Amino acid sequence: MHKLEDLKFINSYARLPEAFHDRPMPAPFPQPYRVAFNEKAAALIGLHPEEASRAEFVNAFTGQVPLTGMEPVSMIYAGHQFGVYVPQLGDGRALVLGEVQTPEGARWELQLKGSGPTRFSRGADGRAVLRSTIREYLASEAMHALGVPTTRALTILGSDMPVYRERVETAAILVRMAPSHVRFGSFEYFAHGGYPARLKELADYVIAHHYPELAERDQPYFAFLETVIRRTADLIARWQAVGFAHGVMNTDNMSILGLTIDYGPYGFLDAYQPGFICNHSDHRGRYAFDQQPRIAWWNLACLAQALLPLLHEDEAAGVELAKAALDRFNGQFASRWTALMGAKLGLAETRREDLDLIERLLGLMAGSAVDYTRFFRALGRFHDPDWLPDLRAAFREPEAFDAWLTDYQARLAGEGREDTARLADMLAVNPKYVLRNYLAQMAIAKAEQKDFSELERLQRLLERPFDEQPEMEAYAALPPDWAEEIAVSCSS
Repeated sequence: MHKLEDLKFINSYARLPEAFHDRPMPAPFPQPYRVAFNEKAAALIGLHPEEASRAEFVNAFTGQVPLTGMEPVSMIYAGHQFGVYVPQLGDGRALVLGEVQTPEGARWELQLKGSGPTRFSRGADGRAVLRSTIREYLASEAMHALGVPTTRALTILGSDMPVYRERVETAAILVRMAPSHVRFGSFEYFAHGGYPARLKELADYVIAHHYPELAERDQPYFAFLETVIRRTADLIARWQAVGFAHGVMNTDNMSILGLTIDYGPYGFLDAYQPGFICNHSDHRGRYAFDQQPRIAWWNLACLAQALLPLLHEDEAAGVELAKAALDRFNGQFASRWTALMGAKLGLAETRREDLDLIERLLGLMAGSAVDYTRFFRALGRFHDPDWLPDLRAAFREPEAFDAWLTDYQARLAGEGREDTARLADMLAVNPKYVLRNYLAQMAIAKAEQKDFSELERLQRLLERPFDEQPEMEAYAALPPDWAEEIAVSCSS
């Protein structure tokens, strides 16, 4: 494990021409202090956990005293925001410090979020608040533990400096990690801005650094589009299976690597509602839970349109290639989602009739507002007469659930597995603990009083979401009544 000074930083994105980024200096961040530190993320870059206690750690990761090799840049990109194209966005409050190269050859790009204004801030202060950084810190680590591709979080650093949102809050900087923070909107900026040479340069950069196996293909850009579509289909299937709503699926919030990125007004399902809207700012429900697969396809279509000049020299031929790739998304998503949901039901193999079984169950759950996480966790024990009454009681019409259960048991019987093996498999994919909004809010409320104990406790809990953790049983309870009053928006 390394000391801070031993980390090897480079910044390959900074090697691209000035058209791709700005080079602002991090703004002053007075009297910073450490709020949270993630040893598991630190291990990915070989950083010894004791290094987080040094003043040099705080200075480096607030951007005040960069480490050797750090080269801060803010990325430029565009994006479709709630379906409306905005020709220039960019990192308005973020700086990419560079990539840490590990001895194994991996590269992790480190980005400060909340480090102050950049050329792309559009008049805003470029700051993040403690509340939003805690939400992203916890969510990214919770999603990783659930097996969902995501950015990671290294640390939160706070300051008593006031930041003005709906109310006065205190400032914080999140240090997040990913192999790359390039987005769909990065390609849209150069495509729609009339910079075809830059578009190709960006595509070549991403392929060389993140998809090198595609470089020798006969049609590398088409292969690139196909790969992003496949990864995105897998990502959204995982979101839907675990009951996660992102809340703001703009094209500038979609990772070119198929990662969950830019956690803002997210939410995990409590009661199962297909049309669950977690974003208080989403008045028309564009990004509702059940719309996420459709919006992912729409965003991929925007990416495909941006890539058209690279797909084929003949525009009509390029359009046909793009359509062929996009036409595979729905099948890829459905296949992956059905397999994931089948695993949640303890099915060892996928059969044609499984989709009907899954959809019937979800319809019953929606009609009775059954808690999504708790139900699937408990379903594995349906064979236990002590558990079955509670499962039935969750439904307004338990007889309808009984009918479904009869068909479910017949389906399981066709596989001939022992209940103990099936239960073990179900407990391994159905979490007991997820980051419900009220849990995050409790940690935030204490942290705003400089008590970070609940944040640390919640982080430890969510690192093992499939384990029973009997001492943490209260965190698996139904949400309290006051949880319904929590509203998260794009400022969250």
